[in-house]
Amino acid sequence: MPGPSPSAAWWAQRAPSASAAVLATGTLAVGLGLAGYGVLSRITLGLACAAWLMLAADFTLRLLLAGTRWRAYAAVPGLLDTVATAALTTVAATAVLGTGFSAAGSQSLAAALLVLAVLLWPVPPALPAQDGERRRPGTVFARCMATQGLAVLGATLAAAESAAWLAHAALVLFWLGLVLYVLALARFDVRQVAEGRGDHWLAGGALAISALAGARLISSDSARMYLWNDDDRGVLRHVTVVLLVLALAGCAVLLAAEFLRPRPRNDIRRWATVFTWAETAAAALAVAAALDVSWLDGLGEVLLWVAVAAWLGATAWAVASARTYVLPGRIRSRGRR
Repeated sequence: MPGPSPSAAWWAQRAPSASAAVLATGTLAVGLGLAGYGVLSRITLGLACAAWLMLAADFTLRLLLAGTRWRAYAAVPGLLDTVATAALTTVAATAVLGTGFSAAGSQSLAAALLVLAVLLWPVPPALPAQDGERRRPGTVFARCMATQGLAVLGATLAAAESAAWLAHAALVLFWLGLVLYVLALARFDVRQVAEGRGDHWLAGGALAISALAGARLISSDSARMYLWNDDDRGVLRHVTVVLLVLALAGCAVLLAAEFLRPRPRNDIRRWATVFTWAETAAAALAVAAALDVSWLDGLGEVLLWVAVAAWLGATAWAVASARTYVLPGRIRSRGRR
């Protein structure tokens, strides 16, 4: 019986981690939209949506083929942890896509994605932990990112639909996300700053998406809804500014560590690095609009084009990796005929 095609084998190895690419691409679309690049934002959002649909189809197929074998898979060391991280990243990616569609005016589709993300959100924490409390790589921040992604989308939809209840629900998720960040930071292996292969950047990306959530919550308020009193708004403003400053400082530290301790750049985990740049840019642009700080617009746009360059580099590497893996495989299969 012939084995799987080279392209299918290549995708099977990368699908569990590909949700980070969807998340990075969707976040870039949101950032481009905030900067006023509507056409580029829609193109990028379309690419993210296509990749998301591929992941959804792949997950459904794997689930159908697994049947009752999931108990055997659960015994594989570290497998459930990988699945949980991929699922949480998918929740965040789904929420980011919803935010992009909401900004494009598709509120019904954004609401449907919010419902889907909320339904998926409790599943990963229900999976049993396999590795106790040992120090973890940057993926430990995935739970915080998923929660803040829901907060961003909830606040965005609340502003678009004038739904006060949704804004208050997003506020609860915002504070919960900050608690989850602190818990994740306590488990994060700080040696990853000097040794990580890309996903250690999520330590900064989680701060950036938290800052974006805070900015969206501030912007969701209006005279019609009157969501926050002066004290509430003051707390939100201060916390959001602190989160943005920490995200910018985190990017500076992580970038300096990359220069001081160079490491291989060609790794699928580099999509987490792309996400962090794109999310920090989006957070700076959103905070600039929410707090009327004009100079942050310039900083946000600089970070945005850095993120675009990083995205192009990661995409070029992914295409080259696919060509390197798939073409020799096809040549070998033809030679056996």
